[in-house]
Amino acid sequence: MKIQTFRQRKVAREKISMVTCYDFWSAQILADSSVDTLLVGDSLAMVMHGFPSTVHATVEMMATHIAAVKRGAPNKFIVGDMPFLAARKDLGQAMDAVTALMQAGSNAIKIEGAAGQLPLLAHIVESGVPVMGHLGLTPQSVESLGGHKVQGRLDADAQRIFNDALALQDAGCFSLVLECIPQALGERITLALDIPTIGIGAGPNTDGQVLVLQDLLGMQKAFKPKFLRHYMQGHELLSNALNHYHSDVVEGHFPSCQEVY
Repeated sequence: MKIQTFRQRKVAREKISMVTCYDFWSAQILADSSVDTLLVGDSLAMVMHGFPSTVHATVEMMATHIAAVKRGAPNKFIVGDMPFLAARKDLGQAMDAVTALMQAGSNAIKIEGAAGQLPLLAHIVESGVPVMGHLGLTPQSVESLGGHKVQGRLDADAQRIFNDALALQDAGCFSLVLECIPQALGERITLALDIPTIGIGAGPNTDGQVLVLQDLLGMQKAFKPKFLRHYMQGHELLSNALNHYHSDVVEGHFPSCQEVY
């Protein structure tokens, strides 16, 4: 998939699939899949490093994981997240962060929010770097949002998100993630924009969908927000396999005579 493909898929009304992944081995699996594009999200601070929120992700952390994903899936279109406050510092520091993520292997970067950073977004795009926007529930701002909850339920909030979507398009974003907003708002924004929308908890009428790999594989069985579908009972399958291995070792069934030199 190339940057031009995003707009072409919207025009053709062909949905776009995106999966969030963080490391080499999972990228290798996704490289052999039909999934269109990969997101190296700042959620890696939580999923891979055990932090309580995404605000603990750093530019260095993001670059390390982007490089690993690129090595595992060199032919996939990779979007890398700008981490907490990286886009809110001065222009030089922000562009240093963009440089680090792109040199690590990103084909584009994703930046949360619109207010106060439209000039920076336009500057990044004018510098030749594709930018994906992100509106609705923006995890880096979860403290000011009052927690992880649906955004845009009130008319004024919905209109603000709609206006921000138009502004991000005008700033040059090639695509837009819409997270945890009402279905009607997701559809309204999608119909109004010329660029494709990628939804997560934004209903079926966006131009594409994104889920975290570990989530869709059911690796955390207790994590099941309304928008998430488990495509595999991964936690149970892996636990059973590990327990089977343990039993074979304890009972002397592994290794067998066929598995020795």
